[in-house]
Amino acid sequence: MVVADINCASGQAIVADYLSAQVAEFEGPAHFEKFAGGQSNPTYKVTTSSGCYVLRSQPPGKLLPSAHAVDREFRVISALAEAAVPVPRALHLCSDLSITGAQFYLMEHLDGNIHWDAALQGAADNSQRCRIYQQMTTVLAAIHSVDVDQCGLGDYGRAGNYFARQLQRWTGQYADTQTDKIAAMDALSHWLQQHLPADDGRVALVHGDYRLDNLIFSRDNEQIIGVLDWELSTLGHPYADLAYLCMNRRLPAQSEGSHSMSGLGGLNPETLGIPSEAEVVADYCAKMGIAGIDNWPFYLRFSFFRLAAICQGVAKRAIDGNASSKNASFAAGLVEPLAQMAMAIDA
Repeated sequence: MVVADINCASGQAIVADYLSAQVAEFEGPAHFEKFAGGQSNPTYKVTTSSGCYVLRSQPPGKLLPSAHAVDREFRVISALAEAAVPVPRALHLCSDLSITGAQFYLMEHLDGNIHWDAALQGAADNSQRCRIYQQMTTVLAAIHSVDVDQCGLGDYGRAGNYFARQLQRWTGQYADTQTDKIAAMDALSHWLQQHLPADDGRVALVHGDYRLDNLIFSRDNEQIIGVLDWELSTLGHPYADLAYLCMNRRLPAQSEGSHSMSGLGGLNPETLGIPSEAEVVADYCAKMGIAGIDNWPFYLRFSFFRLAAICQGVAKRAIDGNASSKNASFAAGLVEPLAQMAMAIDA
């Protein structure tokens, strides 16, 4: 089967012709520009005479089961169109592998700011930094408050025992992509297995990768206008998203434009006006109407384990030659430090 290569002009022309026939508002010809950030699904800004769009595609090559689920991304942002969660308009999903050899979808392009620097050095002042982080908690609470049955996502995942299933999944995926033995990962996996909390029955729509650089802010930075990268979303336990969000307090700081997950490690968030981890958790609990969160160290350590397993998968794809970013090989060096950071959390 001969398919179009979306990274060359002739392939882009084929994709543009296809989209012109499928999407009423789309008018080719089109110019494709690949975004530099992101390790998982190749993403392109598509500029046409009818406007700007974003195309998200699965990467080429053999894929792990349930990974790179652009069809799930498309489904969830379509379902959230009428919910109190800011998402781009979903325009078309292509499941016909004869076009490019991979599934891809088209959505609207949102004109706003994406912040790669967790310290927000480009923000106007401490007050604005505080509002940006408070907005993140507000939108996360909105995601977890979505009525999944009402918006058609009642079957979007399995209810109950979320962390037990996730731990099994990521342990398996890590084993499938492991290239070297890492003692810290083995120790972390064992600890998580031994300290798995009893299921408390909480089920919500979870984003799965909720962090600063997966959000688009308005040009004045006062409002989140889009939540992106729903590839790992499912029905699950809301504390997974919250712990993942708070994990950046321990991750190392990265420079603006580095396009790697940035944290606040080694910095004093208070001097930057950024809410502390305790303040974020308290704000979230207030918005969700809950008194507090038990077993918090487990949720934090699990978040590090999951991220480390994801990084290992990215590294393996780099070795296999089908990673979507030229920085993917850098991920291999993150696995052990992430596991060590997790084990350093007071439990």
